[in-house]
Amino acid sequence: MVITYNPYIIKGKVFEQMTSDEFFHFCQENEGHHLERDENGNIIFMPPTGYKTGNSNFEAYLDLGNWNRKHKLGKAFDSSTGFTLPDGSVRSPDVSWVSNESHHTLSTEQQKKFAPVCPEFVIELRSKSDRLPYLKNKMTKWIKNGTHLAWLIDPIDQKAYIYRKNGSIEIVESFEATLSGEDVLKGFELNLSELK
Repeated sequence: MVITYNPYIIKGKVFEQMTSDEFFHFCQENEGHHLERDENGNIIFMPPTGYKTGNSNFEAYLDLGNWNRKHKLGKAFDSSTGFTLPDGSVRSPDVSWVSNESHHTLSTEQQKKFAPVCPEFVIELRSKSDRLPYLKNKMTKWIKNGTHLAWLIDPIDQKAYIYRKNGSIEIVESFEATLSGEDVLKGFELNLSELK
């Protein structure tokens, strides 16, 4: 379930739309809540994941982290990391990766907040409270903002959707399949059966 709020009231002050800094501070003051902001400035409150989804997120993140530690080609991030995207939204994918090349464009100050960078790779895992059309739309927005490869993994229907920067979408119909990082994350693989 996703709830959006706009305008906002913080400490008695009304904000029609928060600046990037105001939204960052709003998130810090509401630690413990998973918050995103869409391209229209709406704040999205997302519930915490359940036990099973949390474990699946961890397994996917662990696999990516192990691959990244071995190859040292970029930085891997968990679901608590916010990114400021070119369309002005602030999104937090379940698992993400930024290349060293993109990482080195960021200043130290930018790295302390929701960095203005779009991950080249993201994973979103559907939980029981997630509506599939909403997640599919979110994946399209990841690609439009600069993501090269995005996986929407749906343990509920036992499917995965692969979104690529060329606009193609591939549907994987079996959770016995293994997903490939292709030319974005060469050598990285994720066995979907580990996320059942």
